[in-house]
Amino acid sequence: MRLSDDVPAVHDAAPENPDVPQMLAYRRSLRASRTRRAAAALRRRRMFRSRGSVLAATAGLLLASGGAFAAQQQGGQRGALSGDTITAVQRALGVGADGVIGPQTRGAVKRFQRKNGLMVDGVIGPQTLAALGLASKTAAAAAVRAVAATAGNPVLQRIAACESGGDPTAVSAGGRYRGKYQFSRATWRSMGGRGDPAQAAEAEQDRLAAKLLASAGTSPWPNCA
Repeated sequence: MRLSDDVPAVHDAAPENPDVPQMLAYRRSLRASRTRRAAAALRRRRMFRSRGSVLAATAGLLLASGGAFAAQQQGGQRGALSGDTITAVQRALGVGADGVIGPQTRGAVKRFQRKNGLMVDGVIGPQTLAALGLASKTAAAAAVRAVAATAGNPVLQRIAACESGGDPTAVSAGGRYRGKYQFSRATWRSMGGRGDPAQAAEAEQDRLAAKLLASAGTSPWPNCA
């Protein structure tokens, strides 16, 4: 049946575009993803900067400790050797003989040690001195210094005369006290001595007696001070 012209036609409302909500959700997700990536990149940059600072600080500490160790090693070695011995070593190695253990001297010592099958540490120790033919000269110089120190020390002279009559081979009646200054074996070892004091070189007895006098005064010799 045909509707009358005066009856208005009924039309369905146009449906919403189904892609609009999806597009909004996609854009929100995209913005959130970009925000997360930016935050992650910022964290990585901060972490790298932090690691770089730690590495730089660690490297600085290592360099400083290495320099301190080298200075301590040089100072300790210099204190154990006389200037004359260092100069003799430098002359034997063909480097500038200034009596100072510097990089040039340590390098020459290492080359010599490597060539002669010694421990390559750059330290002028007994083995290196012996290989250079300077061990006997070093020992002789030490003996001369010890004798000179004793000769100039009236306290040690008086103690030696009282204890043993100045005899470096003297032994007490009971065998407990030995040598020029009548060391007990325990006291002798505590001063760095080896073996029997009465069989040690007189210069070594003089040296250790001077060392004992410097550390303990005359108390080890109460009857002869």
